[in-house]
Amino acid sequence: MGQALYPEAQELMITADCGGSNSYRAKLWKWELQQLANVSDLTLHICHFPPGTSKWNKIEHRLFSQITENWRSRPLVSREVVVNLIANTKTTTGLKVNAVLDEGNYPTGIQVSDEQFNSISIERNSFHGEWNYQICPS
Repeated sequence: MGQALYPEAQELMITADCGGSNSYRAKLWKWELQQLANVSDLTLHICHFPPGTSKWNKIEHRLFSQITENWRSRPLVSREVVVNLIANTKTTTGLKVNAVLDEGNYPTGIQVSDEQFNSISIERNSFHGEWNYQICPS
């Protein structure tokens, strides 16, 4: 979707929480970001919210309340129903959600070797480089 809207883009900014699978400490997260940078030929700028501050994510904060409002009193009987209700969410200020059901298979327990991790083209920012960094295509 972004590629069609911004075909000349050379960079992408990603904001993420500090915990879970997209933690600033997760090797697999950074490894997969490198793969995304490589296939998209985009420089990725990643900014993690400090621990306990994900509520500062304005889009998430605005969006989740609207999604909850949209599916209120409706039985969530299947993944398709959930995705369709999310996809039909719009805010009064013009934010529209695009959502599709991802049927991909995502194995667990994937390990990133030190050699793989050290090959990531990561540049840390001077301000909290553990939370703010960029990954360039290699």
